[in-house]
Amino acid sequence: MGGNGPLEDPIAEAERIASAATAAHVHIKLMGGAGIHLHSPSARRPPLKRKYGDLDYAMPKRERKAVLAFFPALGYEANERFNLMQGDTRLYFFDNEHGRQVDVFIDAIKMSHVIDLRGRLDHEGPCASPSDLLLSKLQIYEVNRKDLVDLTALLLDHPVESGNQEAIDAEYIADLTAEDWGFYRTLQVNIEKLGSTLDELDVDRDLVRSRLAQIWKVVEAKPKPLRWRMRAQVGDRLRWYELPEEVRSPYEPE
Repeated sequence: MGGNGPLEDPIAEAERIASAATAAHVHIKLMGGAGIHLHSPSARRPPLKRKYGDLDYAMPKRERKAVLAFFPALGYEANERFNLMQGDTRLYFFDNEHGRQVDVFIDAIKMSHVIDLRGRLDHEGPCASPSDLLLSKLQIYEVNRKDLVDLTALLLDHPVESGNQEAIDAEYIADLTAEDWGFYRTLQVNIEKLGSTLDELDVDRDLVRSRLAQIWKVVEAKPKPLRWRMRAQVGDRLRWYELPEEVRSPYEPE
């Protein structure tokens, strides 16, 4: 399956994995920067072109058994202990030759916030939807410049429309942020950061800003429940996000 082993170039490797997954009928969707690269032509050329490292995927829980066999068949080593202990929500595999990790989220992305992906991973194509790619980056509280560059490419290349798998669905984003003030607040902070980073990039800034404004107009217009409004009154005095690196690894000493 898929040749002799993982390829050195992460994008070429992501394409190899996609072809092998299609052939094996394994439903996994590429996330992260590599997912945006495959989805957005602007990410493949300066000033937004960059190098990629680890590969991130999302999958439905029903694929767990298939995925546990799939990546070792492609030359990856399973992190057996992690997969045993955390395998209901996340799986890890390692490319020993290139020092690269594959991180597979099951049913949901759990980082600074939780994005429930149930029912959102059965479409055609190797990548998560543009909306989920956008949210997977915007929900990182400690967002970095690489994330903001990736987001710029995604926003340049995808219109804001509802009901279009190839567009950014502002209604979907608004529904999620109306359920969780903390998610809303992190997106608000990161959209401000993205606006500042845009000033340093030689791209169509007006187009990116207009699409961000479109999204945020829908987010703000969505009615918020009482618990959301009560949490908003507390505001930043209480931490509203998780820091994923604080989660104890099964390899750390007690």
